[in-house]
Amino acid sequence: MLGALRQISLGCVVCALLAGAGLAEEQVPPLMCKHPPHFDESTLPPWRGEAENDAAEPGLRFTVPEVDVLADFHGDLTDPKLVIFFGGNYFFATTPLVQAFEAAHPEFSGHIFWETIPPGRLLEQIEKGGHITVGNMTWTAKADVFFSGRQMVKEAVDKGLLVGPPLPYVTNTLAIMVPKGNPGRVTGLADLGKPEIRLAMPDPAYESIGRQIKAALEKAGGDALVTMVYDTKVKNGSTYLTAIHHRQTPLSIMQGCVEAGVTWRSEAIFQEQAGNPIEQVTISPDLNMTAVYAGAEVTGAPHPQAAKAWLDFIRSSEALAIFERYGFKPYTQ
Repeated sequence: MLGALRQISLGCVVCALLAGAGLAEEQVPPLMCKHPPHFDESTLPPWRGEAENDAAEPGLRFTVPEVDVLADFHGDLTDPKLVIFFGGNYFFATTPLVQAFEAAHPEFSGHIFWETIPPGRLLEQIEKGGHITVGNMTWTAKADVFFSGRQMVKEAVDKGLLVGPPLPYVTNTLAIMVPKGNPGRVTGLADLGKPEIRLAMPDPAYESIGRQIKAALEKAGGDALVTMVYDTKVKNGSTYLTAIHHRQTPLSIMQGCVEAGVTWRSEAIFQEQAGNPIEQVTISPDLNMTAVYAGAEVTGAPHPQAAKAWLDFIRSSEALAIFERYGFKPYTQ
């Protein structure tokens, strides 16, 4: 029974309870999620395991895939000298960035804590004084710097949450993430409106990428395609709205629950580099959207000098070279 429970996908709907006492075995409906019967746990978050934790003394390691995984919280909160809130869609670049920063500033080694959840939720955490609860654990992390799309950073500056002006550093474009081999034969954005193509799509209420995706869908098929993907298919269950797309979209794809999902191109590049069974469908430039990433110091930052040092670093040639590994381009305007 426990073995069966471990095979249930996080992103899929469980359509049956295990049989109780006296229930005939043939009456138990099958599980509906079409992931492989022996799912490879190495493809479950956190995808790079111990490498994503910068703590000097990690102590007891207790990470159980599917059950207890805090993949988007990194480092040691005991005595942080710098707390960074990154919009999570480039979580894979954050550890190399931190390592490069610490090499240049060894006084920070083992004393940086960072989060990589969706930027809208990070702003909520800032507004709530840094308090956050995940499962049964509550902690407080007051951010020094915040990074997201430039428009979101600007809006947060206007609200007084951040100290302006926004500092841009790289750009990114969209791609369609699909299972390796592209079994749904997705060739472009227009195919996402097909009834048989199941989707994992970022919820625009929490993730800024949703704005760019809607704009790209409108270019490709007008309001009708936007409505089909983000309304009709949501209502009929063939579009799954994610709360944290940089984890849920690739996981849903690898578990066989969806045929496609729109993400940033850098995310698909990372999954391919990690060796996961994922590939990307390129979106033509005339339909694609370019995002500008920016950052700013948080108002009332506990470590303002550290925040300024990080803002200088993230626009350095060394930091930009790390971003370029994943398809980002330096902001040059």
